[in-house]
Amino acid sequence: MRPDDEVEVEPGSLLVAAPSLNDPNFSRTVVYIIDQRPEGTLGVVLNRPSEVAVHDVLPPWGSHVTKPQCIYVGGPVEQKTALCLAALKVGTDPSTVEGLVGVQGPVALVDLDAEPDDLMPLVRGLRVFAGYSGWGEGQLQGEIDRGDWIVVTGLADDVLAGAKVDLWGRVLRRQGMPLALLSTYPKDVRDN
Repeated sequence: MRPDDEVEVEPGSLLVAAPSLNDPNFSRTVVYIIDQRPEGTLGVVLNRPSEVAVHDVLPPWGSHVTKPQCIYVGGPVEQKTALCLAALKVGTDPSTVEGLVGVQGPVALVDLDAEPDDLMPLVRGLRVFAGYSGWGEGQLQGEIDRGDWIVVTGLADDVLAGAKVDLWGRVLRRQGMPLALLSTYPKDVRDN
């Protein structure tokens, strides 16, 4: 894997679950980091679509989210809380737009109390998440040191990956060797 100091965990980083991570909340997940502070880390799982339509929970946003227009399970913490990430159009500065909070590059958090029609001209795509993934002070670094997570740089398109995309494999493959080899790791080693 990568040495701990090669890629720092920061907003916009991805945590890619190592093949050996068997926690059912995180097995084969890709977590997008939204906030990283000394007291803890917050992110959302990008590759866990649910069966719940955004329109059923947040009607004003339902027709605006990127397909599939379902809520994604962002993690095991506070699953009744909704977070929304947007990939912004080129040239949009989230710090100048009410209802957006910049995360990294063209990715921003969207205030779900904002008026969708006001924000949509600035947005290339968006995704809504129920719950989030969180780690207390030092907890994530301990999991990285143990080899549970591979830390890589995220892309705005990762936030918008569709339900049928093998995001876990795609992110690993684009890292080059030797990490790309992990993308071939079977879900169940008994199938090998």
